[in-house]
Amino acid sequence: MPGMTYPAVPSPSGLELAAFRALRYVESVAGPLGPLTSPPYDVIDADGVRRYEAMSPYNVVRLILPREPDDGRGTRYDAAAALLAAWRAEGVLRADGEPALYAYEMRSGESVTRGLIGALALVDPDAGIVLPHENTMAGPVSDRLALTAATESNTEPIYLVYDGGGVASAVVSDVGGHPPLATATTEDGIEHRLWAITDPQILAAVAADLSTRRAVIADGHHRYANFRRHQADRHAAGAGPGPWDYGLAFLVDATAFGPQVHAIHRVVPGLPAAEAARRAAAGFAVRRLDDTDDGLDALANAGKGGAAFVLAGPDGRWLLTDPDPAALAAHLPPGSAAWRALDVTVAHHLLIRGLWGVTDDEDHVWYRHDVPAAESAAAEHDGTAVLLNPTPVEAVIAVAAAGERMPRKSTFFTPKPRTGLLLRAYADA
Repeated sequence: MPGMTYPAVPSPSGLELAAFRALRYVESVAGPLGPLTSPPYDVIDADGVRRYEAMSPYNVVRLILPREPDDGRGTRYDAAAALLAAWRAEGVLRADGEPALYAYEMRSGESVTRGLIGALALVDPDAGIVLPHENTMAGPVSDRLALTAATESNTEPIYLVYDGGGVASAVVSDVGGHPPLATATTEDGIEHRLWAITDPQILAAVAADLSTRRAVIADGHHRYANFRRHQADRHAAGAGPGPWDYGLAFLVDATAFGPQVHAIHRVVPGLPAAEAARRAAAGFAVRRLDDTDDGLDALANAGKGGAAFVLAGPDGRWLLTDPDPAALAAHLPPGSAAWRALDVTVAHHLLIRGLWGVTDDEDHVWYRHDVPAAESAAAEHDGTAVLLNPTPVEAVIAVAAAGERMPRKSTFFTPKPRTGLLLRAYADA
């Protein structure tokens, strides 16, 4: 069957998103597509793993978050590779017959996110083509690297946004009038649709359009770091050019089908909120919120004028506003105006490190995606939840374009591409 040709290690001067043969579920064998899928691996906890496993014996969570083998032979990554091979042999998964770019839509009510899924040519961030906006942590990168090496596949895409308006964006806009290749409705009520784009002329036009552009990683920094680490490992082993020079990516025109961005809140265990507020007064205006105040409304309103936070714990809530310019100058390292204005920059450098003296690592600063979870963790560990406003997409792009990094876990883009709708196996790519 036809696939891609790899003449050399890619070093494009612009964005390259190549067609590939997706590995997809065969619903006549595996069952309806919705229960076979899951959210991305990094938003699934232990209870979530059990929940998705219970949906189907073929749910993709068994590949992306595999369990240790019962017989003790090999690693859980080896178990994922064996399961992938077994599902292919049983006809549960099958590769499409010809390379394609895949238009992918997520629809929830009136909200629609639509973009292209393809094989992204991997480039160094210094090239200014694929721009990260967050730092990564070693543990998640090593975990995904082990899975990639064992399965020889990309099980999940990274999520890219770009300023579109060209041919690629027009192609994505036009697919809605055609019958989809696959559809699914997931347990969260989101409708998912896929279309395969195989026409050589359209693919060439999309390639020409994207070659002049750059994109920002919205979600999947650890996966992109894993892609590049695996590429380096393969070349160091003498493998030469190959499918490891590309990684699975979902590309969205932020001007036409832009995602929503939500805040990721911080939790500092062992620091009671009242004490946290007292120390914060050295660099912020601090106001205690009473029971009639809506903390999130107060936070949103205050955020219109600059960095603002709500500190929450069992002992109360406090609104922090108007960071002191002298304190900012003392605690923020050099950076662009866009980077220095970010709430997450102020939170980590001035508040957490500077005024609180807390070591900014995974043991001392935790992350929660919603307010109840953050406040619950603070209550359980005699700590403080730091509630933040979302970072605007324009600010994320501006910081990335300046070659800078936001503190880790700064943004939460939604909706997230559903894992399991398609995979990219090296054997088929």
